[in-house]
Amino acid sequence: MFDEPNNEESQERPLDPAGRAKEKADEFRMHAELASVFEGTRKFDAELRPGLDMETARNIQRTIARLEKSKTPDSPVLPPPSMADAADLLKLCDTLHLATNDYHIHRRPGEVMIVRWLHGPQVESFYERLQAHFDAAMNGFREDERQANEWKQDRTTADYLKALNTVEVKMSDRYLRDVICKHNVFVLSTQTADEINIKYLCDYIMEVPIADLVGKRSAPQHEPTEQDLAWFFKLFSLRGMGDGQERMCFFVYMQKTEETFGGEEDLKSDADED
Repeated sequence: MFDEPNNEESQERPLDPAGRAKEKADEFRMHAELASVFEGTRKFDAELRPGLDMETARNIQRTIARLEKSKTPDSPVLPPPSMADAADLLKLCDTLHLATNDYHIHRRPGEVMIVRWLHGPQVESFYERLQAHFDAAMNGFREDERQANEWKQDRTTADYLKALNTVEVKMSDRYLRDVICKHNVFVLSTQTADEINIKYLCDYIMEVPIADLVGKRSAPQHEPTEQDLAWFFKLFSLRGMGDGQERMCFFVYMQKTEETFGGEEDLKSDADED
């Protein structure tokens, strides 16, 4: 779950068979993390808890921004000067007596911030689900591509199918799980989408009404257009150790793509619609 590169250059030139296979694996990996972060309401009895106060939400947002800026471009591992902030954020749920597993939400019209903490056995379950989502998607795609293309006799197709068969991603390695546990480091990675379909996220991944997540004023009306359902989306994943156990904190920022807002002072002046 690393910052995703700009794919414009790769789209301009054809990928080789191994590159095509890797591109699909990256696509399935990103969907696996999205599903694993948001399926708690469907799989683990997680609750949506609107009403996270604005000051707490903004403080978390500012901390995440500082941590993101502190990283070097080629590594998600946070540098030593940022470790104290990362440790505090991973344990903030304890400090504020906020339930782990649940989704703590601060929202106003057109904007939503979500925080979710996991620790101990919840982290283990997350990794199990993360791997299962990736494996299911990759295996299904392999079979579809084999049935659709194996009749072709050209070398490129044969190399592509072979490359698909050799793709293997251990998601815990991708998340640097062993490194975190053995070396007590903190890791922050991101996933960004200029437009994510809020109906897909709520209906199919979370199985919750859209209004329960983004609020009634931001929920689409009857027969919404694609633009009505489009939200800017950025997911931050912070991982590390705390009090001898693995911890995760997911921070999600979403904004309706057609909405524009003022500076931070304007944001602070608006009350949470809840």
